[in-house]
Amino acid sequence: MNKAFVKESDQDDDEEAAALALAIPAGSKNYIRPEGYQRIKDELLQLIDVDRPEVVRIVHWAASNGDRSENGDYIYGKRRLREIDRRIRFLTKRMDSAAIVDPSVHHGSDQVFFGATVTYCNQLDETRTITIVGIDELDPLNGKISWVAPVARALTKAREGDVITFQAPHGVEELEILEVTYPAPAAD
Repeated sequence: MNKAFVKESDQDDDEEAAALALAIPAGSKNYIRPEGYQRIKDELLQLIDVDRPEVVRIVHWAASNGDRSENGDYIYGKRRLREIDRRIRFLTKRMDSAAIVDPSVHHGSDQVFFGATVTYCNQLDETRTITIVGIDELDPLNGKISWVAPVARALTKAREGDVITFQAPHGVEELEILEVTYPAPAAD
């Protein structure tokens, strides 16, 4: 199919990777917990071993039906194949740049580092619990915030009982750290 009819470019991958690379501060690594790395690896293997072969099979079948210009299965299949290939390249780059950090090495510590689960209270006596994770693991609705987030940066290296201040979008905010926990080390 002629690229003139498709709203895609060869630079889509580069733009997506560049946008996510900007999320990592210059000179920093792409920190990730072992379970986050495993999740990326599982998605990559699913795409390579299951999804892509199935779409290739459908495209092959659709191509054998003749006229491809009005063949919806062929056109959609080729588009889906490009999406899968783009995602495979992206995940591969993320895995290559990942620096796996096991937060369980800090088990028992009361100081905040990457991978900590922190319970804090703000000036309005609202208690929140967050886990500081890598940018590829971020899930704010479930309390997982990126280590590059302003609140995570402000909490880093503080200890239980400390009161820290940081610049929130709505102004300066004070947080009292109530609890810091880490996962227990895996039994060998």
